[in-house]
Formats: sequence, C-alpha cells, structure tokens
Amino acid sequence: MELELPSGSRADHDIPLRGSPFPPIADYALLSDCEVCALVAPTGNVEWLSLPRMDGPSVFSAILDRHAGHFRAGPVDRSVPAARRYLPGTMIVETTWGTSTGWLEVRDALLIGPWHHDAERSERYIRAPRDHEAEHVLVRVLRCLDGFVDVEIECEPAFDYGARRGTWSHAGDAYGDAVCDPEGDQPLRLRTDLRLGFEGPRARAQTTMRAGDTAFCALAWSAHAPPADHEEAEARLTVTRAYWHDWIARGRFPDHPWQIHLQRSALTLKGLTYAPTGAMIAAATTSLPETPGGERNWDYRFSWLRDSTFTLWGLSTLGFDREATDYFYFVADRLEDQDLQIMYGIDGRPRSR
Repeated sequence: MELELPSGSRADHDIPLRGSPFPPIADYALLSDCEVCALVAPTGNVEWLSLPRMDGPSVFSAILDRHAGHFRAGPVDRSVPAARRYLPGTMIVETTWGTSTGWLEVRDALLIGPWHHDAERSERYIRAPRDHEAEHVLVRVLRCLDGFVDVEIECEPAFDYGARRGTWSHAGDAYGDAVCDPEGDQPLRLRTDLRLGFEGPRARAQTTMRAGDTAFCALAWSAHAPPADHEEAEARLTVTRAYWHDWIARGRFPDHPWQIHLQRSALTLKGLTYAPTGAMIAAATTSLPETPGGERNWDYRFSWLRDSTFTLWGLSTLGFDREATDYFYFVADRLEDQDLQIMYGIDGRPRSR
C-alpha cells in the first residue's frame, strides 16, 4: 500500500508551506514488533518510539516537540522523498529518495526473530509464546540505486518524554559502535558500518554512497546485540519479512481489489497488539492534542474494552483467531479479582500511571 506523499520536514528543517513544523498524523508510517511501536515521518525521521514497551516513556518524541528526540537516516538536505510504501504483506517501510545526483532507497523495520528464551522464562510473557518474538532492535538499511548520494545518520535520543539526554561513547576500537547512557536506564546501542561522531547528545555519521553501495544502522535497547554488519542486518530483515508474510498468509482475504487494504488494516491491528499479554492498544501515541496547542491531550496506549471489541471482530472475521483468543484471556484474567473497567494498561493494571 502506498503511503501519501509527505508534506512535513525533519526536526530541524524550515517550516513547510502549510505553516506547521509537524507532519499530519496520517503521514507517519507505523513500525511494530508487537512489543513497541515507532512512527516514521516522511522525512526519514523516527519521531516516536517508547521503550521498553508500547506504553513506556519515549526516547524519540519529535512528534510532540521538535527538539524532543529523533533518529534520521536519509540523504543530506532532502526532506521530501520520491515515494514511500510498506513492503506488501509486512510492517517494513521502504522510502525512495531522488536527488540531483542519484537515487537512494531506505528500508526501516523493528526486527522480529526466533524465540530465544530457551533456557529461561521471559519475564514479560503471560500468554503462550509463539515461535517468534521481538528482537528489540530498530534497523535501517540503505542502498544507493544510481549515481551518488550524500547520506547521513543522525540519532539524538531524549529520554523520559524529552526530559533527559544521554551521553554517547564509542564501544570498541572502531567508529561504528556506540552507546548512549541515560544514567540509570537501559542504555541504547547504535551500530553502523559508517563512521560515527558525537555532537553533544547527538550521534552522527555522513558519507557519500555510490551506485551499488549499501549501508546500515541499527539501534538496540536490550542485552541482545544489534546486527554487526550489513550482511547480518539484511539477514535479520529477511527473517522479519518472512514472519509478517507467514502471519498475513494465515488470514482469509477475498480475491478482490480491496484485498490489499484489508491486509494493511489487519497488519496495523496486529502491530497494535502487545504480544506478551494479548492486550490491544487503541493507538501508538500519547499527548497529541485534539487541536494544535490545545489542552485536551490523551494517552491512547491503553486497552479499551469497548473499542477492542471491534478490533477483535475484525481480526476474527479475517481468520486471526489466535490474537482474538489471547485478548479474550487478557480480559478473563481481569475478571478474577475485580469488576471490569472501561480500560486497562497493556500489563493488566487497572489505572493509568
């Protein structure tokens, strides 16, 4: 499914013609590994990511404040891509850039890999684990298609909804491995085959890619390491693509021109499902005002029982009974010791923080 052409800009670019520095919410692409969600602006900027789970504090929240953290991979001094799309049947986003000197392709994904808790139980999972789980890695793979393109990687976390910055340092002897320490929280690890340098709270790399050149960058937030090189990044991206293809193939979709739209809707609903408990969040975002500058800001990273009923109906109609069953038992767990409320946290807590 093609995404609409963008009208936004990266965090520190000029305000576009429509008069707001914030892209319309419809212009963001959704990434998910069924434990966290990320929103990617048309500029190639990751402007929303909460860790270590969907309802955690954000580390990138430029969607709320243009100086509250971002992570960009794309051409230098370009903010409007030639095309964007989800790779069919997946939650992988592909952005194609055309510059005056060449063409660049960037693919973004939250990695999903084989279940790796073989010797111990996961502290997160209440539902029966499947064969795959989140790898806790955001990967971005770049390829120069033609000519040459000046590209940049720029990662500036702002922890706890922009309240705190981290300190970057290199890991190892080379320039492609770095750690951002937020003082007390889980550090972020950034790996790339480009040469990283630091500008205050920002890690940055810049190079010229020529036709056939490839590059990658990967951000990890757990003890599990991100890909070590481009080859491994591509291999793990292939596993992620296969996971989504396998999942969507289990659905029941008519042979109809609207099939691709039904599949995209199903993938979006699956992306809003928190796999460890089976809960389904209403949206990936928090604190978006009803009107610009307004006071009515809501956190929709909760599971509303009434709204989720429609989600369950949609998934069940399309043949995804496992997700419906997981959510049924999420609700059943709540009935053991209390009356039902209108909403719950994704771990089952009855009240917001």
